[in-house]
This record gives sequence, structure tokens and C-alpha cells, in this order.
Amino acid sequence: MKISPLTQLFGGPKAWRLARSAFALNQITTLGEVLKKKTDAELKKESLSLRYRVKSGELIQQLLPTAFALVRESAARTLQMRHFDVQLLGGMALFHGCIAEMETGEGKTLTATLPLYLRALAGKGAFLATVNDYLAKRDAEWMQPVYELLAMKVGVIQTEMDRNQRRAAYACDVTYGTAKEFGFDFLRDRLLLRQMQQESVDLFGNPGQSANADSPVQREPYFNLVDEADSVLIDDARTPLIISSIAADSEQVEAAYRWSAEFAERFVEDLHFEFDNDKKKVELTAEGRHQVRTLPHPEEMNGVGLIDAYEFIERAIKVRRDFHRDQHYVVTDKGEIVIVDEATGRLAEGRKWRDGIHQAIEAKENLEVTLETGQAARVTVQDFFMRFRHLAGMTGTAITSAHEFRKVYRMPVIRIPTNRSSMRSRLAPIVTASGEDKWQTIAREILDLHRQGRPVLVGTRTIEKSELLSQLLHQFKIPHEVLNAHKVAEEAAIVAKAGERGRVTVATNMAGRGTDIKLGPGIAELGGLHVICTEVHESARIDRQLIGRCGRQGDPGSYRQYQALDDDVLETGFDRKRARKLRLGREKSSADQLAHLSTLFRKAQRRVERQHLRQRMILLYHEQQRKRMQEELGQDPYLDTPH
Repeated sequence: MKISPLTQLFGGPKAWRLARSAFALNQITTLGEVLKKKTDAELKKESLSLRYRVKSGELIQQLLPTAFALVRESAARTLQMRHFDVQLLGGMALFHGCIAEMETGEGKTLTATLPLYLRALAGKGAFLATVNDYLAKRDAEWMQPVYELLAMKVGVIQTEMDRNQRRAAYACDVTYGTAKEFGFDFLRDRLLLRQMQQESVDLFGNPGQSANADSPVQREPYFNLVDEADSVLIDDARTPLIISSIAADSEQVEAAYRWSAEFAERFVEDLHFEFDNDKKKVELTAEGRHQVRTLPHPEEMNGVGLIDAYEFIERAIKVRRDFHRDQHYVVTDKGEIVIVDEATGRLAEGRKWRDGIHQAIEAKENLEVTLETGQAARVTVQDFFMRFRHLAGMTGTAITSAHEFRKVYRMPVIRIPTNRSSMRSRLAPIVTASGEDKWQTIAREILDLHRQGRPVLVGTRTIEKSELLSQLLHQFKIPHEVLNAHKVAEEAAIVAKAGERGRVTVATNMAGRGTDIKLGPGIAELGGLHVICTEVHESARIDRQLIGRCGRQGDPGSYRQYQALDDDVLETGFDRKRARKLRLGREKSSADQLAHLSTLFRKAQRRVERQHLRQRMILLYHEQQRKRMQEELGQDPYLDTPH
């Protein structure tokens, strides 16, 4: 087998160790033949022997061939799934602390059992962090027989669990959960330890006995394997995890939010305010500030200063301009604002926008304005995961972010070869003058493919656009399924059937869906699954995640990208004036004349990616400076607010 993809790294000790480990493939295969003849009890005994050898001081890396052979045999017996050689290579990359880029359908869930088992032999716990509770529970239950045959316990963290249940799950050899739950448990433990420390000192400063019978739920951070690593470690990196403290009520502030939401629509861009596209900031002009001063305001706002009033209006304008219902957030039946994760299309329960944005949206939607709270504990995604002694990640799209992974997390990206050659074909992109033309063209293409019996997967950026396309497909009398943040419970069943004859599936984003799309009988002969990208995303990785749903494991498949001159990425990547000018100049152009503009969308996409990278780097720098300053002052950087 060729192993050259593994040696094409950025250099460094991890590259050398990985290249050496790759030669263990033959050794693993030889050991596997021996293990096939052993009973289940003998396999368990072999596993316990490895654990004893690690505790006796033997280097864990030397046990890699035996450990991988054991996991491979265990999976073959319990799941009737035998790791391919490329999955063994992926496991080696993960064990050595790399980001393994594995194509969709190449079996990342099964691959993860290899490094998790090997690291768990040390008895310090091995975590797998994924994107939601459903996937954490599904993967833990699915892979549990593999670990149990080898005398290992598996735990899973779910949002509704109490502290005793969490403590038991973390005490297991392998623990599955979400990055969010792992991070919040770390912060809650930190708060508990401070409380215990304060309670253990009496009024005279003498050590006493703490009355708190609780104890931390997590162990010391040892090994964490991050699934959908680009989504967790990069897309979520701009949003720190925060546990809030209770703040006092303020009728004055709530009145200001409602007042600004009421009058925000009166302010006109370029007349009353200007928008900085790079900083994503609204700034009132002199005309706009004059208008604020002339607006009527309720008595409850009498104590609000003029500068603060400007900020409330600017915030309300930004929310009305840039935060759209069923795109950036949804309103639940309980009257709550829930953020829609831009990368995955899922509801991000428990997350809130900072700096008053969340409250401004609540006021805009005429909902109860929740109180802004103080900060009891806080940790960034980068800081939390870099606490682990060993960190690894896997995803289908990482190579485009290789520089950031190496610079921030010190993890090289390794492209793992596919088990079978890809048969995915790219059809010529189509550019239209307007969104209306684009959706009509997409609907006609879906109709043609549906008549052939080919399954079609359509990716949209927002819930609103998935519903818009659904209405259009109803007009064309095309039966279809819609998968968006409103249908989280049914998503696995919908995705699993997306490869059957005549199926049409409309989905917001396919990142982290975690369910393979297998082709139905006779579909391969028709050309396989066809994927339609209705819009260029702000990140090329998200486009690749959607495209990766077709042509899995050697299956045939095809995809086409659609673009329109009024797509959001042009305004975000350039500016609203330039995008408007471009549209006016091209509205009467023919399809052939528009086709060459596809490169302009890629240019806008790269510009947005650079903006987001710059924002993450700035956040990382400020967090490092804040942490350094607090440590110098003897403060806890996770609990104390810098003064």
C-alpha cells in the first residue's frame, strides 16, 4: 500500500513518528491473524495485559500494533465491521496528535475507536467531542460493544444529566460528549473548586472543614479527539463558553432596547449611518445622531445618556440589517430566541450573542427581553482544548485550514487516502442575474433528475431559503423532504433515505450530520446521488462538506454549484455598493456572459475567509494577553474579571 500521503507533512517530530508508525500495517495484519483464533475471553485477557504493561511503564506508542489489532478484531466480531488499512492510517494520525482529513463515508466513527482505546490504556480517560448530543449518544452506543469486549467502560455526556451521572460518565475509560458540555463541565468544576477553597477557611483565616459534599466531575485533561474538528475548533472559536452570574433587573435598559427596536427602521444607510464591512460595525452619521436626539422616548429612559442612546440605536440597526429570522435564529414556541449554527444549520441551544445583540433581537421580535448577565466563568474553545495533554481531530474538510490548525493548535493536517477511488464528477457552475432566476433554474434541474429516478440532495444556506425552495418544488409537484433546524429529531432518518430512487432532499447545511447516504438499488447505474449547492458559502469548507455527500466510498455521484449576483457572499466579501453596481451592469447579460463570473464568487469567498481568520487571530491574541495579565496578578483567568 502507498503511504506517501502521510509523509507529505509540514515536517517536525509528529511527521516522523507517523511515518514510522505507518510501517506497522503489516505487523497489525499479522497479529490480526493470530487474534482471530482466540476466544472472546482471551481477547479480553490480552487487553488487560496491555493495560498492565502501560501502568508498568512501557511506552504506549510501542503497543500501537497490538492495540490496533485488538480493536480491529473486536469490531469484526461485535459489529461485523473490520477496519480498512486506510482507517488504520487514520487512527495512527489521530494517535500522534494530528488532524485526519477523511472523506465523507470513509468511517470516521469506527476509526476513532483505535486512538481512543490506545490512549485509554493509560487509565486517565479518553474523550471524544462531537457537535451534538444525538451524535454523541449514537456513536457511544454503536461503538460500545467494541470497547466492552476489550474490558473497557464507555460513558456518554448528555445535556439533561445531573452531576452524579456526569461524574460516573467521566470515570469511564472512554467518554463521548459534545465540546460544549465538556467545556461547561470544566467551568462548573472550576467554580466548585473555588467555592470549596473559600469554605475551607474559617473567619480567622485558618483551614477548616468544607461543608460542601460535592466534588468535581472531570478528571485531569489527558486525551481529547474532536469530531468535525473544523466546525468545533475553527467555526466555534469566535464564541467563548460563558457561565453567567445573576444581574439586577433594569426597566430602564429594557425600555431602551424596545425604543431602539421601534425606531431602527427609520434610519437609512449612507444617510443616517454607515456600515464598516470589515469590522461589521454600524456608525451613525451627524444626520443620524441628530435624528436620535429628535426621537420621542418613554419616561423609563430618562436616565439613559445620549451616548448610550446612540449605541442602542446602532445595535438595533445592526440587528435589523444583519440578523434575520430563520437564517441566523429561530423563535421557538416558548417565545425564545435560539441561534442557528451557521456551519451546521442546527439550533445552538443555550448559546447567546454577546454585547446586547441577543436582547436587541428579542426586542425586535417583540419578545420578553432577557436580562444581560454578568460573567461567572469563561473559557475560549482554543484555551479549553489546548489544556489537554494529547489532542487530535478528524473531519472531511481540513486541508484548507491547515495553516490555522498548525499555528493555533500545533496540529498538522494529514489527508488520509480513500479506500476506493473517487468517482465524483463536477458539472459546470451556473451563474444567474438574480436569485429568482436561480431558484427557477434549480427547480427545473431537480425536475429533470427526478424524472430519471436519480436522488438529489440540495443544500441551502438558511432555513428561509430551504422553505422557499420547498414551496417552489410543491408548485412543480415534486415530492421532497426538508431538513433544517426545525426537524432535528427526524434528521438521521431523512438523511439515511436521501440516496433512494427519486428522492429529493432539501437541507440547510450538511456539516456534522453524521449519517451516511447509501445508494439504493440501481442508483449507481443512473449516475448516483446528485448534489446541488444553491449558494456559495462564506467558507469553502462548508461547500466541500455538502459536496462530499455524493460519491462516497467509490460510488458514482455528481454536483453542481449555482450562484446569483444578489447572493449574500458578494455583499459580504466586497461591499453592498459594489455588489449593487455589479448587478445593475449584468442584469441583461446572457447565461454565457455570466458564466465567467464564477471566479468572482470564489474571490469574495476567500476574502470573507480571511476576515474570519483575522477575527479569530485577534480574539486569540487578546485572550492570551488577558490570561497572561491575570496570572501575573494571581487571578484565575477562567473565573476572575480583569481589573
